[in-house]
Amino acid sequence: MFECSDLLGRSSYLNTNLDNSLTWRSPGTLEGLNDGLYPTSSSSTDYGDYLSASNFTDAIDNSYSLSATEMSPLVASDPGSVFNAAYNIGNLSRPQTFTDFVGINDTSDIYSFNLSSYSSFNLSLNGLTSDANVDLYDVNGTRLTFSALSGTNTECIDGSLQAGTYYVRVYQNIGNTNYRLGLSATPIVNNTRTVLGTLDANQFTFQSGFSRTVISGNGNVDFSSGRRDLLDLSSIYSNTVTFSNASGGGGLLYNPGNGTRLFDTITFSSGSQILFEGIDSVQFADKTLNLSVIPNDPLFGQQWNLHMMGVQNVWRFTTGSNKILVGIEDTGLASDRAGSIHSDLGNTTIYTDNYKDESYVSHGTGVQGIIAALSNNGSGMSGINWNSPVFNIDVLGGDTNDRSLTEATGNLINKANQNGQRLIINLSLEHPNSPEFNQLVANNPNVLFVIASGNDADSGVTSLTYPAILAGQYNNVIAVGASWGTSDRNGVAKTPGERIQYNVVQDGWGSQYGSGLTLMGPSEVVSTRAISPTGTVQFDYYTGSGDRFNGTSAATPNVTGVASLVWSANPNLSATQVKQILSQTAYDLGVSGYDIEYGSGFINADAAVRRALALAQGVA
Repeated sequence: MFECSDLLGRSSYLNTNLDNSLTWRSPGTLEGLNDGLYPTSSSSTDYGDYLSASNFTDAIDNSYSLSATEMSPLVASDPGSVFNAAYNIGNLSRPQTFTDFVGINDTSDIYSFNLSSYSSFNLSLNGLTSDANVDLYDVNGTRLTFSALSGTNTECIDGSLQAGTYYVRVYQNIGNTNYRLGLSATPIVNNTRTVLGTLDANQFTFQSGFSRTVISGNGNVDFSSGRRDLLDLSSIYSNTVTFSNASGGGGLLYNPGNGTRLFDTITFSSGSQILFEGIDSVQFADKTLNLSVIPNDPLFGQQWNLHMMGVQNVWRFTTGSNKILVGIEDTGLASDRAGSIHSDLGNTTIYTDNYKDESYVSHGTGVQGIIAALSNNGSGMSGINWNSPVFNIDVLGGDTNDRSLTEATGNLINKANQNGQRLIINLSLEHPNSPEFNQLVANNPNVLFVIASGNDADSGVTSLTYPAILAGQYNNVIAVGASWGTSDRNGVAKTPGERIQYNVVQDGWGSQYGSGLTLMGPSEVVSTRAISPTGTVQFDYYTGSGDRFNGTSAATPNVTGVASLVWSANPNLSATQVKQILSQTAYDLGVSGYDIEYGSGFINADAAVRRALALAQGVA
């Protein structure tokens, strides 16, 4: 467990810019192949230093104001190293994350932001490889609070701030380190305090004086390192509150502004409540309530993509349903001489004899593993959907058994209709324009098509490939772009959610964007692999840091898998409603609101499933 600096009123120092006093708690215990978008054409080749850091020796909870010299940029060696040259975030109206570095030769970075009204505030400092700390200042340079845990522990500040201008200072304590600074603020309205997390691990504290506190953890890319989206109630005993479990028939319906969802609740004897979603653990004084589901598959800890989407939280509610059919139109699946496919893909139905992908690397095997690898069986990796059947049809293998896109889609539709199933089709491919396929999409509005946006943005392409471009025309089509996690394939630190864009000179690729782009999903991830370097198929996994399954081809099955869980949670939804839910609940990236580079944002599995469950209860 890690501890968090807060603004909860537990100390004697009261600053007029805050509604409550401040406290600081002492430390606790606490290339891959660039085949991502598989081509159908054989001609395609797509296979300043803060000077006074040492002067902060004031006693805990004593006011400390910066001098005019300290506030000046006289000797700034880089932008943001002194207060007058701080990086200006502007109005902090939504969660944002910044990735940078502090160290011996660049000891501090300073950010400024504005709050237009009395607001909840949450700060997290993650991704540390050495010891860095963080301070919060008011507009006059008075330090309000700070977090200075030892080592690489997550630093955090949580509380409420009045309207005004504030500064955040990240500074080196020991060694050199990259960091990810997550900031969020939301107005406090009608005595309701709303707190939002980032895509990193966040800690949230309870602040008295509010009738309702609403907490959304969002994803947690740091889950595998042991960090949790944590609700810290460590001063409260569990038997003094009432917990209503949303996955056990309880919970409360609430609209935080982007759709009514089913929240877990904790109710105090006073009647005040905490509503929360996307939380991995709740820490009480006497016990820890672990809410995330951790399968026993050995590679699960490396599957940061699942953690960043919050899939470990969704599995509380559903692991898939046989009422949903997942169709995959791709290269087919590689098979060995005995006719067997990858052992982690045992729940597959294969269309007659057209599955034997004889490529050097089986693209379809990588796609399907993300969606539906056998899970919680003590072997291999974890698929997103544990229970829905998968039907694989080869449309790309290049042999006489291939089906056309139109024929394969028709076969999948017939199969789902025969079994009374909802149908999601994953298309991690590009294809020549097909009027026949377009007509199938138009004629089957309750089939959901999830399609890769393309990989050619590194060449300056700023529109989606076909058939992803259909997402701008049809409400049952989702076009998927690709996001990084905490680093690229070369180990270079990245901001989680950032659109993948390599330099074309480095034999890179870029996630295509443009009108119709719907959502972002994670890429460069662990998946099942089948390779034939000597003509004999070998089965293993994409696991190396520079050898992960990539491209928008990898991002697309992540979205398909989550969409299948949303539909499993509420099979009465239409395909259009599933698309709307995923878009409505996504984590906003890029320009505020929808934009053509990030669509509606990064997919949020937990919030989407909770929205589907609310609709199942008759919410409009």
